[in-house]
Amino acid sequence: MQRQIPSTHEKALQINLDASAYGAFAEIGAGQEVARWFFRVGGAAGTIAKTISAYDMTVSDAIYGPCERYVSRHRLQTMLAYEYDLHQQRLHLKRGASTRFFALANTVAARSYSRLEDWHGWLGIRFQTRPLAPPSDIIIHVRMHDRDTVQQQEALGIMGVNLVYAALYLHERPEKLLQALMDNLSPDRVEVDLIKFSGPNPQRVDNRLMALHLVQLGFTNAALFTADGEVVQAAEVLYKRPILVERGRFRPVTLATADMLECARAEFVREPQVRGQDIVVLMEMTLKNLSEGGVIDPKDFLDRVDILGALGQTVLISNYGEFHRLASYLFRYTKQMIGIVMGAPTLQELFEEKYYADLEGGVLESFGRLFRNNLKVYVYPFKDPTTGELLSASHIAVAPRLRHLYAYLKENHHIQGLRHIHREYLPVFSDDVLERIRQGDRSWETMVPPQVAQMIQQRQLFGYRPTAPAPTATPPPTP
Repeated sequence: MQRQIPSTHEKALQINLDASAYGAFAEIGAGQEVARWFFRVGGAAGTIAKTISAYDMTVSDAIYGPCERYVSRHRLQTMLAYEYDLHQQRLHLKRGASTRFFALANTVAARSYSRLEDWHGWLGIRFQTRPLAPPSDIIIHVRMHDRDTVQQQEALGIMGVNLVYAALYLHERPEKLLQALMDNLSPDRVEVDLIKFSGPNPQRVDNRLMALHLVQLGFTNAALFTADGEVVQAAEVLYKRPILVERGRFRPVTLATADMLECARAEFVREPQVRGQDIVVLMEMTLKNLSEGGVIDPKDFLDRVDILGALGQTVLISNYGEFHRLASYLFRYTKQMIGIVMGAPTLQELFEEKYYADLEGGVLESFGRLFRNNLKVYVYPFKDPTTGELLSASHIAVAPRLRHLYAYLKENHHIQGLRHIHREYLPVFSDDVLERIRQGDRSWETMVPPQVAQMIQQRQLFGYRPTAPAPTATPPPTP
């Protein structure tokens, strides 16, 4: 049944009329857009204890302490902690036993005379689920796409009301909470590319699953989290850094998967533009790579990211089927060199013109978008298991009319075959490994890195079941 979506007016009024919820609002950078809704609908005295806009940087530093960036996760978290603690100190004795306290904060860089692009912001709420309960946090990062300042402010206000409403009334149902964030909005206006739950109430929420749901719901095209499961905004990790990406299913990571990455890394760090810099390595999974029959199994997803986390890898989930769209996303955050490692069959598919029917310029437009800003594709060879034929960067079949394009890209080092690979790993394929795991064929253990084998066995991932010991023979009865 389709969910009935209350209007922003209805949500704000419901909160104002709820005598059990009482909060403080601190908003920096785009005016009092969230608090304004509660004043507009009437009854704001029932919800708002205080509003503040520390717009001047010196004033902001005097209240919250100095920081390097004012529109940042760090500044948001400082605001939430300060305002919530002050709210509690002032009102706990008077109404703590009957009130769910909350603090809503945001810090936003909207369109202005000095900022003509990169409109984004951080919003968060620290809240109690019941009176006297310890607080929980929900923070989100948004990117605004409206071209008009007033429209950006309007979208921010609606998003803030949605966040307060969802925290107060939907905190027990995190997936419903997530959907409610975009009520009365659309991803064309505002994009939510990060959400993080923390505290005692959302402790059962896996933020990696929430990152996946953001992409599935179309609230963003990509979400990022580190090896320890920490969800991060892309700029926090990628800003002005060289990036190496391997796309795959990782179901599971095999010796060939690891070899592909290590060989590419060895080449990438030797590039003159990269040498001596701190590179970022991303293991990317698209929604297509995650789905089986059009359905994504949450446990299967977490099995894969647990393996990647154990290997110390940062994970990117995306809805970028085409590599040129992935490249455009990465170029948003860096002008440093980007490397993409892929197998030879994927490179061959890259030259299939049928995949670019939606682009006016076809394959040429796609490659123009992909190979800008000094992007390089590193190619791992493929050995056909049936014929034994080796497919490499030097031997792929492309349409005759594209051979000159391919030659140009190779001669100018935009495409480079990987060297020093372990040829003995070429017959290892993840689908075969997965099937052996499920069938109890222990030969799979020699086809994955040792730490991956250990984790699969210990946590019984991918359908693994311990091999039962041979039954002990029963001695014959004594006559």
